[in-house]
Amino acid sequence: MKAKALILALLASVSFGASGQSREPALPEVLVYKQASCGCCKQWVKHLQKSGFSVRVHDIRDLQAIKKRVGVPVRLESCHTAEVGGYFVEGHVPAQDIERLLRQRSAAKGLAVPRMPAGSPGMEVPSGKVEPYDVLLVGRDGRSSVFSRHGH
Repeated sequence: MKAKALILALLASVSFGASGQSREPALPEVLVYKQASCGCCKQWVKHLQKSGFSVRVHDIRDLQAIKKRVGVPVRLESCHTAEVGGYFVEGHVPAQDIERLLRQRSAAKGLAVPRMPAGSPGMEVPSGKVEPYDVLLVGRDGRSSVFSRHGH
C-alpha cells in the first residue's frame, strides 16, 4: 500500500511539474479608456480578448485627461487609450505588438497607432484590405520611432 501511494505521489509531482513548465506566463490586464458609443473601440477590445488578454473597460467622456496623464503626444492621439504593464497603448495597436513590447521591456512610454487605419484591429473592412500603417514606439522623451509595420 505504501509503495502504491509513493508511486502515485511521484507521478502527480512529475505531471504537475511538466504542466507548470509548459505554461506561458499570464498576460497582464489591459485597462481600456474609451467613449461608450465607439464601436471600433469595442472591436479592438474583442481583438485583445481573443489574443489572450484580460481587459477591463472604462467608458468615459473626457479621454484627454487620461491621454495627458499617461503621456500620449497630441500628434499621436487616436480614439481610445489603454494601459498595460506600465505602458500606454494608443489606438488600434495589434495584440502581438503589445505582447512584444511587454517581452522586450523597452524603456518607453508606450505604443501608438495614430488615426484609425482601415484594416487595423477593430477597423477591419469587408474586403480584408489593410491600409499600410506603422505602430510607433514612444520614448520617455516623447519622440517616436517605428516599432512595427503592417499592410506594407
